[in-house]
Amino acid sequence: MCYGRCARCIGHSLVGLAILCIVANILLYFPNGETKYASENHLSRFVWFFSGIVGGGLLMLLPAFVFIGLEEDDCCGCCGHENCGKRCAMLSSVLAALIGIAGSGYCVIVAALGLAEGPRCIDSLGQWNYTFASTEGQYLLNTSTWSQCVEPRHIVEWNVSLFSILLALGGIEFILCLIQVINGIFGGICGYCCSRQQVRICVGMF
Repeated sequence: MCYGRCARCIGHSLVGLAILCIVANILLYFPNGETKYASENHLSRFVWFFSGIVGGGLLMLLPAFVFIGLEEDDCCGCCGHENCGKRCAMLSSVLAALIGIAGSGYCVIVAALGLAEGPRCIDSLGQWNYTFASTEGQYLLNTSTWSQCVEPRHIVEWNVSLFSILLALGGIEFILCLIQVINGIFGGICGYCCSRQQVRICVGMF
């Protein structure tokens, strides 16, 4: 098994997921492609938490680039063992993965809260409010109630789609970073690449 190669694959995947998170979060600011709702502060409050831009996006790029750069990390070796530096790099990647877990966890939590509360919109009485806040997320199962939001048009579909995307992307990022925590620990103990016999020895050490 090559733990370094696995980490690099995870890193490349996280870069793509981070970019998608940033794009999805930015789209939340422009319902129907219009900017007036953002400038007039008529968006869901959870849009302003930057969960996709910061949590699932920028904060995720740090561990991603750390994982991708593991191939070049050598630490110059130690105690006369060249592979020692690589093990050090693999163990340090665990810390980067923990940062990724925190960022993706934040993205998932905010997206879930945004879905549960629903969008801010003009109701049938012409008032701006959170029409579905009292439903505790049950409105998601009853699409016939979505028409209660008069403006912005299709705001419920817009929010549900994008917050769901952020929830899914954040969940995938969380799982990948969790995998890297395990991968980094085994890689730090065994080295970048191990034979099956060496893997059994490493597992036995636990």
